[in-house]
Amino acid sequence: MSGRRTRIREHGVLYYLGVGLSIGLLGLVALLGALAIVVPAVTGSTPMTVLTSSMEPTYPPGTLVIVKPIDEADIRIGDAITYQIASGKPEVVTHRVVSVISSSDGDRRFLTKGDNNASPDAAAVQPVQIRGKVWYAIPWIGYVNNFVSAEVRAWAIPVFATGLFLYAGYQLTHWLVSRRRRDDT
Repeated sequence: MSGRRTRIREHGVLYYLGVGLSIGLLGLVALLGALAIVVPAVTGSTPMTVLTSSMEPTYPPGTLVIVKPIDEADIRIGDAITYQIASGKPEVVTHRVVSVISSSDGDRRFLTKGDNNASPDAAAVQPVQIRGKVWYAIPWIGYVNNFVSAEVRAWAIPVFATGLFLYAGYQLTHWLVSRRRRDDT
């Protein structure tokens, strides 16, 4: 009988199914972490959570939108932009550009509207208010972003990563010891 068939009988199909699911879940968590944390940090983008239903169905509440800085000259009708509600204030909103208003002196302002709103926003957005354009979005991850504050994130990510490395070391050691015992018999 082959060594592979013996191993399957030794551990069972459920064991290998569990290992496969664990690897898949770890890969998914790593991918989401890269998309939500690493890519924005490397590109100078900002992850923000959608809190209201004004942009449904495109960006429902709980969606994490990654907002990339953009030059105002590159903003087009149809772009979803994130901007300060009042210039200089921290509160922001993400809405879609429905019209570009150009003045005779060359200044541009943007009329925006939430996808789920019946009418455009009352005030036009000035370029100084714009934080960026939505680059991509990850559904439901915004809830996690809101739950974990920046202070918690500062220590939780290194602790979690260290825990994963310790667990991997334990698993590797356990595998090497069990293999040595099996080879000794």
